[in-house]
Amino acid sequence: MKKIYALSILLIALIMALPEIANAIPAFSRKHGFNCNMCHTAYPKLNDFGQRFRDNGYQIPGQEGKEKSIFATPPPLALRVLPGHTVYRSQCCTTAGFNIYGLDLLAAGVFHENVSFLFIYTPRIDTPAADFTGPDNGNNPSQLAVIESANVVFSNIVQNKFNLRIGRFEPSYLPISGKRSYYIFSPYDVYDFSTPLNSFVLSENQLGMEATGHFKGGFKYGFGIINGNNGEPDNNTFKDFYFNVSKTFGRGDGQSAGQRLGAFLVYGWQPTDFTDAFLSPFGETNGKDNKPYYRLGAAASLNWYTLNILVLYMRGADDKALNPVKPTEDYTFDGGFAEVDWAVLHNNRLVLSLLYNWVNAPAFDSQKGSKAFSVLGRYYVGNWEAVNVALHLEYTRKKYNNCQLKEDLFATVLDFAF
Repeated sequence: MKKIYALSILLIALIMALPEIANAIPAFSRKHGFNCNMCHTAYPKLNDFGQRFRDNGYQIPGQEGKEKSIFATPPPLALRVLPGHTVYRSQCCTTAGFNIYGLDLLAAGVFHENVSFLFIYTPRIDTPAADFTGPDNGNNPSQLAVIESANVVFSNIVQNKFNLRIGRFEPSYLPISGKRSYYIFSPYDVYDFSTPLNSFVLSENQLGMEATGHFKGGFKYGFGIINGNNGEPDNNTFKDFYFNVSKTFGRGDGQSAGQRLGAFLVYGWQPTDFTDAFLSPFGETNGKDNKPYYRLGAAASLNWYTLNILVLYMRGADDKALNPVKPTEDYTFDGGFAEVDWAVLHNNRLVLSLLYNWVNAPAFDSQKGSKAFSVLGRYYVGNWEAVNVALHLEYTRKKYNNCQLKEDLFATVLDFAF
């Protein structure tokens, strides 16, 4: 393993010595002739302009109506691939190998003024696995073919104050995006935490509709109605809802400037009885005896020059009827994370980051809880037009509560998009 670490350090040194060359740029950069860093601190993390560009339906703020539509430009397609090498170690064993950790096909653009779309498809990947734990036994693929996002955005129905997104999307209840994190391997554990009989997972994109808006003074809101079944057909006739608010102090949007504080609530229902349930031609079923759950949290994004500090705390609870471990009590848990990101060198060439994750499961199911410490470095290769290739080094040490299992993961990944 020491040889692998030494080779990785040598590879970083060689990459940093390379001339700044690139062959391709992502779709929005191609359309507008911008550097990728116009919208990203360093991709995939958005800066303030990128966040406002997304909120405005992929239109430059103040330029609505002047944008070229997808019918007047080359197809707005982009691709992101992550090949690399991992070393995984626990008390029982050590494994190492080359893998592909993800492949995303993306299309996004403007149909016409204030009507835009986003489409993300993750094709099936067979072995070598996209998941560092390896493929399932048998011939199951390691990345399933999934339409991760497919939504249309109606922007500025009321200028800045009311936008509507319909389809499958990353809900705005996540005040800190798990999809645009620098970390590749389960960045935020509390987002992925699942309870025994509740199919809802916070990190998954959802099907539904969402209203968002922002006001002068840094106030933003989001409100959504969703199936709450992670993109699957709904399993009951109830709809789940969420609400979030945030306030940014100072200039900026809290991504790379200004100080942002926010809170969110997700409230929904899960069925506990499928007796005589009806399955519709569209896949939905009318599960009965629905019981409630909630996810409630607060977050902060604090900035000082190119240093960004992210903090999130969340508490969740499922009704006791959704708790087969101890049916006399509600299933309650809490958790969160603290992350420090620092972009350095010219054009944010180098990103350094520290991340601490924790999840506290209830005492009767404490083995599901965990604590993890992660560190990463990303060095970006490319010229001024497109800093779109990153050498990514990531290390995580994870320990499960009340359990002797400890895991170490070291990954060297080439992350490129075009």
